[in-house]
Amino acid sequence: MQDMTIRLREKDKKPLYEQIYEHIRNEIREGRLPEGEKLPSTRSLAGYLQVSRCTAEQAYFQLLSEGYIESKPYKGYYVCRVEELFRLEKKALRPAAWAVSGVPAVSGDPRFFYDFHPNGMDMNAFPYSVWKKIVKNILNGSDTELFSQGHPQGDLELRATISRYLHASRGVNCDPEQILVGAGNDYLLLLLGKMLGHGVRVAMENPTYKKAYQIFRSFGYPVTAVEMDENGMRVSRLEEAFRGEEAIQAVYVMPSRQYPTGIVMPMGRRGEILRWAEGAGNRYLIEDDYDSEFRYHGKPIPSLQALDRQGKVIFMGTFSKAIAPAIRVGYMVLPEKLLRKYREEYSFYSATVSRIDQKILNEFIRDGYFERQLNKMRRTYREKHDELLGRLAVFRDSFVLSGENAGLHLLLTGKERRTEEELIRSAARNCVKVYGISESLISGQKEPQNTILLGYGSLSLEQIGEGVERLKKAWL
Repeated sequence: MQDMTIRLREKDKKPLYEQIYEHIRNEIREGRLPEGEKLPSTRSLAGYLQVSRCTAEQAYFQLLSEGYIESKPYKGYYVCRVEELFRLEKKALRPAAWAVSGVPAVSGDPRFFYDFHPNGMDMNAFPYSVWKKIVKNILNGSDTELFSQGHPQGDLELRATISRYLHASRGVNCDPEQILVGAGNDYLLLLLGKMLGHGVRVAMENPTYKKAYQIFRSFGYPVTAVEMDENGMRVSRLEEAFRGEEAIQAVYVMPSRQYPTGIVMPMGRRGEILRWAEGAGNRYLIEDDYDSEFRYHGKPIPSLQALDRQGKVIFMGTFSKAIAPAIRVGYMVLPEKLLRKYREEYSFYSATVSRIDQKILNEFIRDGYFERQLNKMRRTYREKHDELLGRLAVFRDSFVLSGENAGLHLLLTGKERRTEEELIRSAARNCVKVYGISESLISGQKEPQNTILLGYGSLSLEQIGEGVERLKKAWL
């Protein structure tokens, strides 16, 4: 069971424990938490929601007394069987996705001693033994169905597991029928481009994820760069500057942690951009849930999709960052209107992830290994994050530090007149590779940039310390 995304209202008159209790109770009644599902421990839930353990225990005690959950000695809390008359009617999509007609049921550079790549990952932490055990068990099962083509949206079992995971961890509201599984976000963006149609004008944050920009441009889409402030994309620019034939129809955003700036879009700005999307029938928000798993301080903020009530958000994510880049499994949650279009026009595209890989990932998530791996990686990356943050204290007189408390990189913006290029060159002379923010810009800038991205995911604690010492010689 993943940690739960629960929107706690601290200014509400209702006590926090009661808000937690009501959320879990409603999840059980609606069938979102099925019978036998294991709940987080009170310690884990309290830590995730940043509340006292006593508050979590009070919520669980109320659920226990009303028969919604049970406590198993030395095992934890589990959801009890709830009579069908208590369950709310679930919204069904018809026809079911599996009933569609015709569909079968960075290598290193020797010049550098230290590479602060913003997308680096700690591959030493990959769960080899667990992964090998799951693979062995699956292949020993002699299930010949695993070698068939499978459903184009991905196996239903995996989509159901992803649906539960997204709802518990990100507050995403979706049925398995709405999920498309594909070999990474690049493929899913290509498929989405087909569904959106020709000539769609897309707006993107600037700077942004450059590959997504390149994919949109390959469709022939006009892409508009929209500047940001401390809260993310300036929504007012979407209406002010682009009207008539130049009106924006799709907006690509990363509200959980914008790449590369690290900005987390607050609730107020999320409301603004949703209201913009609701202003016309052909508008969509493409939510890239980048780096949402790695948050070290502050309370969780639910996804933009969790706030959507009119089917305007297309939610996208991947398991590559949380497990390994080679795990080329991404997912896209489609609103109903686009899902119907997919079924009618594009369901002939074959699945791009083998059924064996889907089965492995499904068991990895379903049996709790993914949650344990995430917790392990959060501890590992937080330790590296804190080490780098502490080491960078000496730079505060010459640089402004930002983007901390989440993700796998920090940003340093120079207070002096040195350009990004000069900073990169002087670091290279000291055998350290760093990266400039200009690589993520999608429109020309008149003024030279002076912001450096420092990634720490692939470096050890010792390498972080030694690398920063060399940067001190280069920049201070």
